[in-house]
Amino acid sequence: MQPTATRIPGKKEFVVLVAALMAANALAIDAMLPALPAIGEALDVTTDNRRQLVITVYLLGFGGSQIFYGPLADRFGRKAMLVGCMLFYAAFGALAGLAGSMNLLLAARFMQGVAAGGTRVLVVAIVRDRFHGSAMAQVMSLVMIVFMLVPVLAPTIGQGILAVAGWRHIFIALAAYALALALWGGVRMPETLAPEDRRALSLANIVAAVRQTLGNRTSIGNTVAATLAFGGLFGFIGSIQQIVFDVFARPELIGLVFACIAGPMGLSSYANSRLVMRLGARRLLLTALGLFTAMALLHLAIVLAYGETLWVFVALQALTTACFGLVGANSGALAMEPVGHIAGTASALQGLITTVGGALIGLVIGQLFDGTTVPLIAGFVVCGVLALTVALWANPKPKAAPDEADAALF
Repeated sequence: MQPTATRIPGKKEFVVLVAALMAANALAIDAMLPALPAIGEALDVTTDNRRQLVITVYLLGFGGSQIFYGPLADRFGRKAMLVGCMLFYAAFGALAGLAGSMNLLLAARFMQGVAAGGTRVLVVAIVRDRFHGSAMAQVMSLVMIVFMLVPVLAPTIGQGILAVAGWRHIFIALAAYALALALWGGVRMPETLAPEDRRALSLANIVAAVRQTLGNRTSIGNTVAATLAFGGLFGFIGSIQQIVFDVFARPELIGLVFACIAGPMGLSSYANSRLVMRLGARRLLLTALGLFTAMALLHLAIVLAYGETLWVFVALQALTTACFGLVGANSGALAMEPVGHIAGTASALQGLITTVGGALIGLVIGQLFDGTTVPLIAGFVVCGVLALTVALWANPKPKAAPDEADAALF
């Protein structure tokens, strides 16, 4: 039996709560950016590119852990695990804040990522329990509007904490945020997995679910397309501090630069929520990837031909990253559409591929940093071309009448 309507928060509260849970991941990444030089200095990290590991090991823990949460979520439900993940996130955030060495900090960050991995799996599964198809894409777009405010604000929050308390207190603030979410979710979030839909925790069931997720063209194709696109985004996150500090020599502007580039993603997420029910997730995803690739190519051509100033970089990056607001929600909804009956395991496996694959692609792009913006922009071009190619394969044009094709998901 599904939870009664009186126990389910209203749509606005549901969207805000889900977005706040997802934002815990973005905060753990983006609030760190202004602190990387201070962390490196405090913990005797002499190689600038090695500081990026504070971001990368978190992403690897976040992505790699998700496969374990999926089967557990399909067996035991969503709510208790979600609250537990937030409590562990808080504990390892506090440990990171107390770390006296880079190795201990990286270990704590990895485990904080492991805890956050559960929130990603469980949030997507909870949304899929209640919505599907374009309706799911619409809800995820609304979530992304709130979620995208975090990358806009997080570096400024990090800078503010650094100004008054030091880098360790950024981790303490993350721990306090997670504790507040554990309380909110524990009180207000219902269990969305009906008892009759729970799957036995057996190797055979897990293997069968994995095979269905990986063997379905729509599921795996949209997952790989998202992985390639977000590989470019992770490359940007890993490189932006060095670009602002070293290439353009304006460290005081890191918060403003990040806000100007990330802000348009929130606007495009809002546009997606308004358009997806009318145009369909397939059409919007392919359009977004096409625009992303075209803007990255234009940016690369301008840099190679004329060079760029900080504000030219910001303007062109903002136009490029705006496309992510259309990629995430639509690729995720399309990938989940044929595997809703195994939402927990499917969400976990798709999240693992997207996060670990994207983090590794982003790490390669970040480690190619050479004192210019060229490796980042070239990485965007390569990721965009490959993502668009895979998305076209995963989402062939529907074989339907023209009016029906417009509304089709895939």
